Amino acid sequence: MRRGLVLGKFMPPHSGHVFLVEFAKNYADAVTVVVGSLAAEPIPGALRARWMRELFPEVEVLHLTDENPQSPDEAPSEGIFWQIWRTSLLRIMGAPPALVFASEGYGRRLAAELGAEFVPVDPGREALRISGTELRRDPWRHWAHLPRCVRPHFLRRVSVFGPESCGKTTLCRDLAPRFGGVWAPEYARTWLEEQPGHTVSPEGLRAIVRGQVAAEEALARAAERALICDTDPLLTAVWSEALFGAVDPWIAEAARGRHYDLTLLVDVDVPWEADPVRYLAEAGRAGFYERCEAILRAHGRPFVRIRGSRSERLAAATAAIEGLGAPGGGS
Repeated sequence: MRRGLVLGKFMPPHSGHVFLVEFAKNYADAVTVVVGSLAAEPIPGALRARWMRELFPEVEVLHLTDENPQSPDEAPSEGIFWQIWRTSLLRIMGAPPALVFASEGYGRRLAAELGAEFVPVDPGREALRISGTELRRDPWRHWAHLPRCVRPHFLRRVSVFGPESCGKTTLCRDLAPRFGGVWAPEYARTWLEEQPGHTVSPEGLRAIVRGQVAAEEALARAAERALICDTDPLLTAVWSEALFGAVDPWIAEAARGRHYDLTLLVDVDVPWEADPVRYLAEAGRAGFYERCEAILRAHGRPFVRIRGSRSERLAAATAAIEGLGAPGGGS
């Protein structure tokens, strides 16, 4: 059986890496992917290995954590550089590969060091013109090259926050087409509409938090650049206090565990609309808005106030989200 080796950082995995490993799978009898990482790198190596295992469950994926030099000029000599890498790879693989697949120039020398045959794969990047450096610099620009399992790492999460009947859902629906058409609806409404009399208990609020988090995580891979979330667990904490006089400790902990890059605090400058699953009268909106702002400040959450006409709200919210840019890159 001829086993092939694919070595890389995969920081992050992208369509070019997928092509490389798929090529190796179709060429060799078996494939081992070695994810090499350094502790100081911006994307944890364990996460990159997990991504590769999800992308290629039928392939052996090994995570090499040796703090090896990354180029010959980081070692005492070129010979020692290759000796270090040969020792690491043979140790983690257990046996030398028969084939080495690579798109980079190092592949030929690495194959020679391991006593393997070198198989070049699209060295001129004719099939897919993308690199990990380009993706890290501007992941939003190269979003199409990111596998679905990798996208949540570079996704911006935006919470739309505020009282009842302030236009949160309308804003989410308006924003979604600008960011791939995906948004996380308010799970509280989904849950409450199934309850007799639309009543809620402290235990029900926990179910709402679980549902909201589950929806966000399920949709994160389908979103583009930003996931728009209609409310979040911190807003459920405000409701816990408003309805039951105290914040449920479980909900408070769940809220602390969620990260949002931006919160859009929606004002109450729109007409009140009655609804069977709304609990406060119109007169209560202003006070609830103040509670919302206070809890955002207490949690150190970055937020932008959104008010005005529907078009003004959309313009302000879009500008705020675009202003975030992509993590580690441009906008």
